[in-house]
Amino acid sequence: MRRDVIHSLLVANRGEIACRVFRTCRDLGITTVAVYSDADADALHVREADLAVRLPGAAPADTYLRGDLVVAAALAAGADAVHPGYGFLSENAAFAAAVQEAGLVWVGPPVKAIELMASKTRAKELMAGAGVPLLAPVDPATAGEDDLPLLLKAAAGGGGRGMRIVRELVALPSELRAASAEAASAFGDGEVFAEPYVERGRHVEVQVMADAHDTVWALGTRDCSLQRRHQKVIEEAPAPGLDDSLRERLHEAAVAAARAVGYRGAGTVEFLVSAEGSPYFLEMNTRLQVEHPVTEAVFGLDLVALQLRVAEGEPLPQPEPPQPSGHAVEARLYAEDPARDWQPQTGTLLALEVPDAPGLRLDAGYTGGDTIGVHYDPMLAKVIAHAPTRPEAVRLLARALERARIHGPVTNRDLLVRSLRHPDFAAARLDTGFYDRHLAGLTAPGPGDPATAALAAALAGAVRRTAPAQAARTGARSEAVRTAALAEAVQAGALAAGGPPPVRFGAWRNVPSGPQRKRYRGEPDGAEHEVTYRTPRTGAPEPYDAPGVRVLAVRPDRVTLELDGVTRHFTITAGPDADRVYVDTPGASYTFTALPRFTDPATHTAPGSLLAPMPGTVVRVADGLAAGAAVEAGQPLIWLEAMKMEHRILAPASGTLTALHAVPGHQVEVGALLAVVQEDPAPAPVPEETA
Repeated sequence: MRRDVIHSLLVANRGEIACRVFRTCRDLGITTVAVYSDADADALHVREADLAVRLPGAAPADTYLRGDLVVAAALAAGADAVHPGYGFLSENAAFAAAVQEAGLVWVGPPVKAIELMASKTRAKELMAGAGVPLLAPVDPATAGEDDLPLLLKAAAGGGGRGMRIVRELVALPSELRAASAEAASAFGDGEVFAEPYVERGRHVEVQVMADAHDTVWALGTRDCSLQRRHQKVIEEAPAPGLDDSLRERLHEAAVAAARAVGYRGAGTVEFLVSAEGSPYFLEMNTRLQVEHPVTEAVFGLDLVALQLRVAEGEPLPQPEPPQPSGHAVEARLYAEDPARDWQPQTGTLLALEVPDAPGLRLDAGYTGGDTIGVHYDPMLAKVIAHAPTRPEAVRLLARALERARIHGPVTNRDLLVRSLRHPDFAAARLDTGFYDRHLAGLTAPGPGDPATAALAAALAGAVRRTAPAQAARTGARSEAVRTAALAEAVQAGALAAGGPPPVRFGAWRNVPSGPQRKRYRGEPDGAEHEVTYRTPRTGAPEPYDAPGVRVLAVRPDRVTLELDGVTRHFTITAGPDADRVYVDTPGASYTFTALPRFTDPATHTAPGSLLAPMPGTVVRVADGLAAGAAVEAGQPLIWLEAMKMEHRILAPASGTLTALHAVPGHQVEVGALLAVVQEDPAPAPVPEETA
């Protein structure tokens, strides 16, 4: 058996997964090589690598999806192996073949296995022959009412792209076209297939690890049911609530799937488990999964190290996998606003700090000071908790997220904390419709105290603003004391010598200021908070007309208040924009923007203006849409793609499209005017007949 010792490894990816692979490489003494686009020139994975090679351009199609450029980069840097990470080219059989043809070690499964599993339709046919349980496919051309609801899926890719749920036959043709267009855009292949949609189904998967010596491990189950837009948000291992027979059946099916394609390396076999406990094969991901850390935690393994071991031709360390221990939960931290249709957010990430404690792990692709752009997935990091039991792991993770300092664009942090503490999650009542049912409640204003946090921000701001002046006054007073002493000495000498009379200095006078008002807008809810405070002779600001509140300490970065006898601490961070301030407490975090005393008329836009909710690319407009066209309220007019997700811009009212500025293929900034809809005038009331 050939042995290929890896000395230098290029990761054909970016962000968190590249950093994750580099960490194992450092532990093993392997030189690391990064590739990067122009947009990622100062990204964390580039800073952490030993060597880095530029891929000119910014869009994925011009950079990370160019297999020829990646192979050339590996050769130029002297790498002898390539790890694909996940996403991008990780399941591209042609890229895997090109890596091997260039004489490089491919840290992944055989090319044939990737080809067999690349198309979900072909994979299902193969799995049927291997005895893996499947959902029967449905031909969209002959689908009837009895086949509803249907799930449309892209044959060539995952991540929720090209996926649609169809509940009415009349909507099937348009949803097929939309799914096919999205699949073609994302994967270069518009093939879409249909299968029954399982209501309240659970997404359960099995991690497999196989070597070239006929050993295949089934490394337990993971539950990935909490998803938004068919993309996972919270994952855990083992999947809770499965009886032993079902768990064994899933393990056996996963091993059978791996053996059917001669698999090697790390892979994941995904299943849909119905409410009745029946498993159905979904797909096999021929790569490492985003959620692999929960399996690593439970089994005490480094899956990347095992991938490298298998790629070097070595056998797995033992015939059977190690015994699992405890429970692990992972939460994906995204720069997105769940309350606003999961809109991705961009900008500078000022701080990303998660508490360090036993059982906690942070896999991040960003650090404080990094810029979150529009070209790539909005995932910032993954936070993983491992504990002896599920309740302990969930509690540890929720508290770590709650105490994290995350400043900059809006994130899904609060949603994650509330999800982990939701009664259904606590009771393991899990299915893929969790957010469909609970999103409104999970994004509603919480039980926190933003008004008091705003007060703390105002008090800290007052100290911050007065500190320079106070320092100047202190310096002036010190100088006055020194001058007075000198004058006394001079006077004594002068009088003795019959000199001039002494100089008298004017007295210092302090006038207490009146009440000061400060207005803040909370983010992302937009709620306004008005704070009133005053600064007495002592110079320390204090709340004005706030019974039950006592100031114990105020600094520019920390405020301690006593609220009805309970002491509470507030950590204050001023953003680079003087109007933005972040307040962190042990139980919640708040972002405020100081509001001007008067409204800026330039912020108003014409009625009916459709503005880009985030930076992105216009991918298409509605068929026949042009100035003068009639539109209906809620009608999709423009499709905007940002950070690997599509967002529909809807008509705000029924009326006439008076302007269309959106052009497919053009990039737009947040707030850009895309179109204008003039609302139809309300019909005049019909006068009543007179008697």
